[in-house]
Amino acid sequence: MNVEAMVDYLPLFWEAMMLTLKIGWIGIAGSIVIGLVVALVDHFHVPVLRQVLRVYVEIFRNTPLLIQLFFIYFGLPRLGIPIGADVCGAVGLALHGGSYMAESFRSGLDAVSDVQRESALSLGLTRLQVMRYVVLPQAWALCFPSFVANIIFLLKETSVFSAISLMDLMFTAKDLIGLYYQTTECLVLLVIFYLIIILPVSIVGSVIERRLRYGSLGA
Repeated sequence: MNVEAMVDYLPLFWEAMMLTLKIGWIGIAGSIVIGLVVALVDHFHVPVLRQVLRVYVEIFRNTPLLIQLFFIYFGLPRLGIPIGADVCGAVGLALHGGSYMAESFRSGLDAVSDVQRESALSLGLTRLQVMRYVVLPQAWALCFPSFVANIIFLLKETSVFSAISLMDLMFTAKDLIGLYYQTTECLVLLVIFYLIIILPVSIVGSVIERRLRYGSLGA
């Protein structure tokens, strides 16, 4: 293994990691917003919109992110809507992740029993207060493990951004391999940088999940 070559490639991989993190976290933030809206619409049984959003969830959960990115990147310009690769990556990841986040949030909301809602209403709380103080805290604790798993999943899905010519980690690795044939060195760096991105999320998520679990048990 050529260590000197790996040291030379570090700045390129670092720059690619920054781009991957930027677009990845923008997409994840968008997916959280989309997922929460979809889950609330489904929870409150909003007519028509609920069915439309269910179709969205089924389509985006059951098709690969790569295909979705192709539709956005190559399809929208044909409709007269120009879109850059970075915007396409963020939007595609948000829409793809939103379908997973929606199911995660929905399962948390549905897990809170109706008895608790009715008891809170009988104590004089408004429906908004019941949602804020009774339902959402419990739903958040219940869906947090799947929420973290979705974030990790979406961070790993950023590896397909290279297909739309984004200079992410995967694109950089493939480009350097094609230029210098340092396959092992580039793949090792690729693994290391993805671990740098994902391991902190996994560790922090585990700590928070443990605290939420013990906090709920203590309550």
